[in-house]
Amino acid sequence: MKILFFDLETTGTNPGRHGIHQISGQIVIDGETKEEFNLFVQPNPKAQIEPEALKVCNVTQEQIMSYPPMKKIYDQLIVILERYVNRYDKGDKYFLAGYNNSSFDNNFLRGFFLQNSDNYFGSWFWSNSIDVMVLATPFLSDVRNNMPDFKQSTVAKYLGVNVDDSLLHDANYDLTLCREIYNKVCGKF
Repeated sequence: MKILFFDLETTGTNPGRHGIHQISGQIVIDGETKEEFNLFVQPNPKAQIEPEALKVCNVTQEQIMSYPPMKKIYDQLIVILERYVNRYDKGDKYFLAGYNNSSFDNNFLRGFFLQNSDNYFGSWFWSNSIDVMVLATPFLSDVRNNMPDFKQSTVAKYLGVNVDDSLLHDANYDLTLCREIYNKVCGKF
């Protein structure tokens, strides 16, 4: 099984109006981590940039505008993806995996492909993804009432994962927490 664990940081919460400024990922094939990446990207020039979103990620507009342009980062991402998947083979794809990715990150990533004139997102990824938040729900259902919320950091702490709150909302760090939660609730990698 091929999984792309990933996390994004964005300039807001609406994939139709906001853009990506960080893409972090880990490619895992049959339980073995094959490659890790952490890409900083200048958001789509048409994207709105919400100061509140940047503040959450502890970055400035000047910082994200100094990142490489999205086409360059898109090209780098494709080179990484094609090392492990043949996009022309309909049976060879990644499962996307992340924390709450089904309702957030997946849509932004699909939009990133479209913004780079790539209509073949489905050539890389299965349409059904692995949402670690959804996996954690039945695992923690008996103790959910003891938790103030179901944010990734709260779930990680409840599962005994050491969380550095000052590093939250960095895609690379958040991705590490996601993998640790996945490992605990699925007992796999």
